[in-house]
Amino acid sequence: MVVSSSEFDERLAPSLKRLRLSKRLLERVAGVAERRWWSPGTDFDDAAIEAGAKALAEAGIEPDQVGLLINTSVTRRNLEPSVAVKIHHRLGLPSSAMNFDLANACLGFVNGITLAANMIDSGQIKYALIVAGEDSQGTQEATFKRLNREDSTRQDFLNEFATLTLGSGAAAAVIGPADAHPGAHRIVGGVSRAGTEHHGLCVGGVDGMFTDTKGLLDGGLELVVNAWNEAFTDGWDWRSMDRYVTHQVSNSYTNAIIKAVNLVRDRVPITFPRWGNVGPASLPMTLAQEAQTLKSGDRVLCMGVGSGLNTTMMEIAW
Repeated sequence: MVVSSSEFDERLAPSLKRLRLSKRLLERVAGVAERRWWSPGTDFDDAAIEAGAKALAEAGIEPDQVGLLINTSVTRRNLEPSVAVKIHHRLGLPSSAMNFDLANACLGFVNGITLAANMIDSGQIKYALIVAGEDSQGTQEATFKRLNREDSTRQDFLNEFATLTLGSGAAAAVIGPADAHPGAHRIVGGVSRAGTEHHGLCVGGVDGMFTDTKGLLDGGLELVVNAWNEAFTDGWDWRSMDRYVTHQVSNSYTNAIIKAVNLVRDRVPITFPRWGNVGPASLPMTLAQEAQTLKSGDRVLCMGVGSGLNTTMMEIAW
């Protein structure tokens, strides 16, 4: 269901008034006008299961062909067992299919693709299914309560502002051997870089996410620029891609990356105004939206930064 940022303003009205903060900050500053919450009775892992089943059907791959399932969701309701086991069971995957969770903040889905591709290339498996399902409602409900306390401050709003930009959603992808699918999209490769000295800039849990937004922007931007330049030195020329599919965060992050590495703005699709930041599902959801306008031979660069900090850039030949 669609939940507008104006509804968030109404939920936070008492504190906004007390702290003399203006409404529409989410729209004016972050550019997030709305996001999705799951309808009552739908859990995030149910959504991941549905996305996985749809991906398998569209790829024409039977469940018993899958050798690996990776759940990359940040959302979880318990520490163990893994989220992946329920998804594995509900999709009817064979007992021979390895399954586990891979957690790396907003980079998890792309990391999962990279890991699966390497296992396919090494001959360990033939097909892999990567899934992510995110639910922002519980964290945001807890944030409303905290920010509406009589002792909340302007700094509290700043620290938890990024939490209010989150959204719910799900995505899935099937990865297989290129030689068996000559007409399919191909993972060309890419680069990853770590800036783990910034591991304390964004720390999230079930009850909330606390972010140094300026520090995260500055540190993430530096990491992206360094990775971009090092990749070019290593032979990756991404200056004229047909599409740049970035992890969706906000206006400021998107504009800063476009400017820093001189991307062609109209080749950078934007989905955060209506979906918010959907964590690791954000990038594949945006890529799925763009699929109908991409044609065979197009070059697509997937780009993301995850809390910690880590960045990954992965090229796909459409």
